[in-house]
Amino acid sequence: MRSLTLESASEKTPGAVSSALGRLHAKAFSGGSIVVIFILLGIFGPSLAPHDPNKQELTAMMKPPQGMGGAHVLGTDNLGRDILSRIVYGARVSLLVAFAVVFVSGLIGVILGAISGYIGGKADFLIQKLVEVVWAFPPLLLGITIMAFLGQGLTNLIFALVAQRWIPYCRVVRGQALSLRERDFVMAARCLGATKSQIIGRHILPNLIQTSLVIGTFAMASSIIAEASLSFLGVGVPPDIPTWGTMLADARIYISTSWWMPLFPGLCIFITVLGINLLGDALRDILDPRLKRTGSGV
Repeated sequence: MRSLTLESASEKTPGAVSSALGRLHAKAFSGGSIVVIFILLGIFGPSLAPHDPNKQELTAMMKPPQGMGGAHVLGTDNLGRDILSRIVYGARVSLLVAFAVVFVSGLIGVILGAISGYIGGKADFLIQKLVEVVWAFPPLLLGITIMAFLGQGLTNLIFALVAQRWIPYCRVVRGQALSLRERDFVMAARCLGATKSQIIGRHILPNLIQTSLVIGTFAMASSIIAEASLSFLGVGVPPDIPTWGTMLADARIYISTSWWMPLFPGLCIFITVLGINLLGDALRDILDPRLKRTGSGV
């Protein structure tokens, strides 16, 4: 009976592994495809947009979607501006903010986390107290406060979003650095006379890239939602810069009469965040060694 059980389990293992690989590849492909499409849309937006996103045509106010053959494929807003053109230009702003926030917050968080975890002592105490103080503020409220103090602008918006989004990197990296500093290769480098900065730069930070990459993908999705939220509240970028959040803010009054005005920018936010989350989930399964040992990853 025992041999039959082991034999049946071994027969099911290849099928289970291939099924898990199929789901993983499907998530990676679908999420990556969505992200690539919106990145290309942001890069080549000016050449793809059929109209000027800020051009107002009061005679064409709130026209419904006219399809592929019409002058306004997705319709117009309350000022006669073409919705498709504003969506295309809005993709550039949303992705630019997301990439900038992820890069800057990741750089700050990884460096502070590595210093806190490896050096320890007073440096660890001060960095973790800073984390606790900043983490005590609600993220959206902190962003609104910073934007109200600094004023509208793309640079100020990125700074407001970075103000708290470096903390997840710092906390996760600190935990990994605490483990890495006791590893044999770090001990060997220390015995050979390497300084703390050399050990952090050559041995600690390279081993934190995989985890930081996974955190960055999910942080990109939250940054897009945060940018849309601040723009919806009117404290994001200036009104002359089209963003998906600004389009939703302009459409909230006309949601019962002109359904296409909030629908299409809302769908863009939903699809982009969904694609980034699928890609981040696939990267986590691929790069996490614990999932590899249990058979969930590759």
